[in-house]
Amino acid sequence: MRENLWTRCDSCGKFVYSNDIIDSGYVCPHCGFHFHISAAERLATLFDGGKYDVVDDGIFPLDFLEFVDTQSYAQRLEDHQKETSLPEAVVNAVGMMGGIRVIVSALDFGFMGGSMGSVVGEKVTRAAERALKERIPLIIVSCSGGARMQEGALSLMQMAKVSGAIARLDQAAVPFVSVLADPTSGGVTASFAMQGDINIAEPDAFILFAGDRVVDQTIKEKIPKGFQHAEFIRDHGFLDDVVPRKELRPHIIRALRLFLNRPG
Repeated sequence: MRENLWTRCDSCGKFVYSNDIIDSGYVCPHCGFHFHISAAERLATLFDGGKYDVVDDGIFPLDFLEFVDTQSYAQRLEDHQKETSLPEAVVNAVGMMGGIRVIVSALDFGFMGGSMGSVVGEKVTRAAERALKERIPLIIVSCSGGARMQEGALSLMQMAKVSGAIARLDQAAVPFVSVLADPTSGGVTASFAMQGDINIAEPDAFILFAGDRVVDQTIKEKIPKGFQHAEFIRDHGFLDDVVPRKELRPHIIRALRLFLNRPG
C-alpha cells in the first residue's frame, strides 16, 4: 500500500490517495472498508503514543512433522519470516492504553494467514499468563484463517492450552478484551477469540468456524445471507459490539476503566 501513490479499494473499487487511507487508519474514506493491517500497525493504533515493548519474541516455529504440500513447511516459514520480518504470526506487546498498563497479542494475517500453530498458541498463552502474573488486562486482536494445517494435531492442541490460560484469567477477575478483525475463523474463533469478557469486532469482519458451503451441507438448510459477518453475529447475540477502527481504542479504554473501576 505504501509503495503506491494510489490504492484501489477492495470494496467500492474507487482509487484513493494512499496517504489518505493511512491517515484514516487504513479505512476507505468513501465506503468505510477496513483494509488488513499488520500486527505492528495494529499495535501502534492501540497503545498510548504508539509506544510499546515487544515481549516473547525469541520463540520460533519448527517443522515437527516435516510437512510437504507444494513446498515444505520449513520453506514456507522461512519465506514468511523474510516477507514480514516476524518470527511468527503473532506479536505480544506491553504498554499503556489510556494510562492503563496492558498486554496485547496481535495476530498478523500476512504471516500464513495469521494461522495458529504451536508457537502462536504458546505466545498467546504466555500473554495470558503474564496478564495473570502482573494482574494487567489482556487484549487479543484476532485476524486468522484458523489452526495451521501444517502442524496437524499440534495446532489443534493450542485451542485447549490457550482456553485454559484464559479460564485462569477469568477466575482471577483479570479483564480480557477480544477484538475480532477480518477474517477470524476456524480454531481461533472456536477458542480464545470468542472467550473475552467482551467480544468486539470491526465492521463487516468475516467471522466463522467453517465456510458457508460446509455449513450448508452439514445442516441441510438454506443459510441466511451475511450470517458470517460481524453485524449479523452481533444482532444474534454472539458479539457485544461492532466498532469502527477509529473508535476502537477509546472503546477499549472505556471498557477497561469500567472493569477496573477507574474514573475516566
